[in-house]
Amino acid sequence: MSNTETAVALCAVGAEKAVSNELRKLDLKVEDSLYGRVRFKADTAGLYKALIGLRAADRVLLEIASFNAEDFDALFEGAVAAPWEKLVPKGMGVKVAKVRTNRSQLKAETSIQAVVHKAAAQRLCGKYKMNRLPEPVMLAKNKGAQDESPVKIAEIRVYIEKNVVSLLVDLSGEPLFKRGYRSEGGVAPLRETTAAGILLLSGWKRKFPLYDPFCGSGTILIEAAMYAWDIAPGLGRRFAIGDMLIADDKIEQKLRDEFRAKIDFSRLVRIAGSDEDLRSVSIAGSNAARLHDIAEGRAPQRGIRVTGGKIDSLPGNSANMGDKSPSSLLGIDLKVLPMAQAVSPFSEPGLLLTNPPYGKRLGDQSIAEQTYKEMGSLTERFPGWKIAVITDHNGFESFFGKKADSCREISNGAIPSFFFQYGV
Repeated sequence: MSNTETAVALCAVGAEKAVSNELRKLDLKVEDSLYGRVRFKADTAGLYKALIGLRAADRVLLEIASFNAEDFDALFEGAVAAPWEKLVPKGMGVKVAKVRTNRSQLKAETSIQAVVHKAAAQRLCGKYKMNRLPEPVMLAKNKGAQDESPVKIAEIRVYIEKNVVSLLVDLSGEPLFKRGYRSEGGVAPLRETTAAGILLLSGWKRKFPLYDPFCGSGTILIEAAMYAWDIAPGLGRRFAIGDMLIADDKIEQKLRDEFRAKIDFSRLVRIAGSDEDLRSVSIAGSNAARLHDIAEGRAPQRGIRVTGGKIDSLPGNSANMGDKSPSSLLGIDLKVLPMAQAVSPFSEPGLLLTNPPYGKRLGDQSIAEQTYKEMGSLTERFPGWKIAVITDHNGFESFFGKKADSCREISNGAIPSFFFQYGV
């Protein structure tokens, strides 16, 4: 694909500004943004840049067609005219994974899904002289039976806004929040792309300290370290674009080498965090070690193992602070410490960015609200610090005891959340 095409970066609703800024820094032209989608222009190299380099985007899609459709006949004609064969190779199946329609004549999502699938299959079967497209193969369960290789599938997404249909093919495969460093999450882990999004929206600069008193499995701290060291989030994984006809291994490898060359471990980075749960802090250390492996081009280690209620760390995977801990390799200091005992470990103020326990995620809203009250003392123990909090509780300010300078809605996966900022 040498020409510039329209692509779409999907993200959490509320993170569009962060993703738009990231795209511009990657020298990609932003067209517009709306409700968790940012449209941009890119050639093949630009698509790889977005896949490897975007921190706050959940997926990157390529728009294969855009047309008006007020009825199903027009939808079918537009979809069958789309050049699916430019992306989908012979032997690959197709699946309409998502349909979204807004202020349009066409509203029945399952019917839209069926019509687009039929049109894409008809077009591809005609081009490849086939009777039907391959379908996913169920692996044989009986011992000794010959397993068949699963068929690769191109995932299609359909967005219809004011009767304008946009047909998009997913280039990501696994969602982009799957960086490869997380061996396991804590009780209620924050999505990596959401953590990166709030970090970028907070305006944090890498020269300032950062602290998380509810670090859990370390997502916020690790995303901050990735940003500070300039570690591209997609370096440790592959993408669905590699199975498609527009794939270019030389371009991909060139860009991976360029992104890896930007990593700079010589920068002064002051990132620290704590959590009262030993297991969570151990997981954070393990995840940090895996990211360090990825940054240096090695296969990441396994995660921690838990046996008999005790933590069995892999060699070097200590949950304590110190020069030999894996997290220290990334400039992250970790402690097992309750939030009520957390104090600023640095000589100058910075940003306290955290994701305290959610009532919905942990099942007890009253405990979460009591925690928010206790968080009010953070302003005394972190004097001069900016504080930023993401939570699902829109009444957080009343429990915290102070009105936020800024509040924006942002989704954490399927959970609608609110991002409160103090000292902006």
